[in-house]
Amino acid sequence: MKKSTTLEKSQTDWKRVDALKDADIDLSDVPEVPAEMFARAMVRRGLKSVSRKAQLTLRLDSDVLE
Repeated sequence: MKKSTTLEKSQTDWKRVDALKDADIDLSDVPEVPAEMFARAMVRRGLKSVSRKAQLTLRLDSDVLE
């Protein structure tokens, strides 16, 4: 598997992003979050996160991966 590099320079125009005002941001494709959703939320400060994943190990011949 090829490792991805994080050394590439960002192509984002950060000066333009920083200059945006809240009113300039188009949020039409973002659904509105109802108050009921926040009412059911749980705050988990200082608690360990609940892991819902199990580790699986699989050995394959190299010719299978090619």
